[in-house]
Amino acid sequence: MPWKTWSAERLGIALAVLAAFGFSFKAIFVKLAYAAAPVDAVTLLTLRMTFALPVMLWASLWLCRAAPPLQRRDWGLLLALGLLGYYGASILDFIGLQYISAGLERLILFVYPTITVLIGVFALGKHLERRQVGALLLSYAGIGLAFAHDLQVASDIRPVLIGAAFVFGSALSYALYSVGAEIAIHRIGTIRFAALALIVSAIATQLHFVLTQPFSALIQPLPVYVHAAAMAIFSTVLPVFWLAAAVQRIGAARAVLIGTLGPILTIVFAWLLLAEPVSFLQLLGAGLVLGGVLLVARRSSLRPARPGRHAQDGSAGN
Repeated sequence: MPWKTWSAERLGIALAVLAAFGFSFKAIFVKLAYAAAPVDAVTLLTLRMTFALPVMLWASLWLCRAAPPLQRRDWGLLLALGLLGYYGASILDFIGLQYISAGLERLILFVYPTITVLIGVFALGKHLERRQVGALLLSYAGIGLAFAHDLQVASDIRPVLIGAAFVFGSALSYALYSVGAEIAIHRIGTIRFAALALIVSAIATQLHFVLTQPFSALIQPLPVYVHAAAMAIFSTVLPVFWLAAAVQRIGAARAVLIGTLGPILTIVFAWLLLAEPVSFLQLLGAGLVLGGVLLVARRSSLRPARPGRHAQDGSAGN
């Protein structure tokens, strides 16, 4: 196969592009599932995580064979981050997607790097640099333009406001997850952490379902199962491994930059597959958000990548 002759750098770039493609398609699968049947957010997320769980269990067992045992602190960190990441952030995101377009969802979700910067300033005592101020202004100006686009095409602005609030809550949850994940990665390892955190999220999601939904909610039309399974494999499991492999080859900083393709890909796919309208305001907003993320990532891109850096930086792929 041709890729077997590629250099490590070229293969790493290709893997990072694949990861951005996979993560960007998550919102499309959610919207397609909602269009196929009146499935609720908790049930759809439960199906997604249940389909992903066997692969993550296998990966964890395989990775843990020769790995040192986890300490009590590691398990506590995994529990907290699993609840914040693919459970907390995902459930808020899935609820938000019931109200707003896939394009606006991806742009709001993609501001999590700038939220991470603010967490560092207000919670960890870090200084806000001029470059970061510019990134914040660009990102939130871009969100404002994309938000204006959705308000223009919506017959009722209330659902847009509700959906945007839920997705912003998702971005905040994912930013908190990202802050803690970098600590966990150094202790546990990139892929091992990703697999175990996903397992915690899957179990939390299933418990949420058992406590709030009847088991009959799992009986859905075939298209819902197809979209949930596709989301589990192509927008959850594979992108996690692709991005981890990309980080190992080209470093976390370059993977972050390539991950900025995500919002643009989502807007294009939403236009092609969901017939969501695209306007100049939305494209301009996307450009500003990407500019803000690039400003945040630019400083780290000038530094050598640290081994074991968080494999999901820049993915926003909850």
